[in-house]
Amino acid sequence: MKLPRVAVIGAGHLGRIHGRLARQGGCMDLVAIVDPMLESRRALAEELGVAHHADCESLLGHLDAAIVATPTIYHHQVARDLLQHGIHTLVEKPLADSVPQAAELVEIARDAGAVLQVGHVERFNPAWAALGPEWNQVRYFEATRTSSYSFRSTDIGVVHDLMIHDLDLILSRCPAPVVAVQASCVAVIGPHEDVAHARLEFADGRVALLRASRVSAKAERTMQLYAAHGHAVVDFSAPGVTIVDRCSALRQGRFDPQSISPAERSQYQQRLFEDVLPATTLKLDPINAIAEEQVDFAASIREGREPVVTGAQALRALRVAEQIVTVARVSAGITPSPVTLKPAA
Repeated sequence: MKLPRVAVIGAGHLGRIHGRLARQGGCMDLVAIVDPMLESRRALAEELGVAHHADCESLLGHLDAAIVATPTIYHHQVARDLLQHGIHTLVEKPLADSVPQAAELVEIARDAGAVLQVGHVERFNPAWAALGPEWNQVRYFEATRTSSYSFRSTDIGVVHDLMIHDLDLILSRCPAPVVAVQASCVAVIGPHEDVAHARLEFADGRVALLRASRVSAKAERTMQLYAAHGHAVVDFSAPGVTIVDRCSALRQGRFDPQSISPAERSQYQQRLFEDVLPATTLKLDPINAIAEEQVDFAASIREGREPVVTGAQALRALRVAEQIVTVARVSAGITPSPVTLKPAA
């Protein structure tokens, strides 16, 4: 079957990654690099042996798909023009600079019958993929995502830059609406927030705590998920997953920590994660999550199905991200009057 002809829009950090993987992956036919900066697009295009253009206009009619890896402020304009011409589009996260812009892209894609996939790449992380459907019943999430300042994505804050990864992951397992948001943010280097904390409550009683920083000396991408049957510790960087179960005595209500003798207490302390909360580390096969994302994009075009991360799902994550920033600004006294939040469906 003929491979979809694809162009990568944007020759920056992510554009270079997407271009190289698209050229090597075998699931699509990379035909062009598009970027208004001549030197950037020419260098990448020459490396990959494809054409380069300043814009997409001359490519219309010669493309089946495109990967949009521009700065966020250009996502709406670029993706709108592509989708209106029926070109299947993979847009890096966040989907757009605002909820109205993202909603318009979702509507245009639906009307055009075009695939709209969004680059929430952690969905393809083997650590997240290892969590089976039993982890859809998680009652409590705690996510931490920190990094040093990269001097990229400076047009958005840390909520839309980093925290939105964890928002997407949590929302993918929580269909109930978000009914309450508490948040605080701090700007350190630029005009946008660089540190953010948020607490979400869902209509079904679930709770999520999220922490993100892009001015941290320690890089961390972890999440803990607590369910009735146990909890999971996910490391997206390694990647790795540790499943912490509950011993049969705990599950059956026969374990009373208050009745343990001093001698037994010492033994249980030393063997807590062997005897009481037995922990298992899962073995994961290494994969390139962005490459898997591209494979899913090509397959969704070929099979006429929705991608793993749809535009509607990305819109939901963006809506919650905007609620977090709004609440944080109100709590900091930046907005003069309180706002009434609508549930983020």
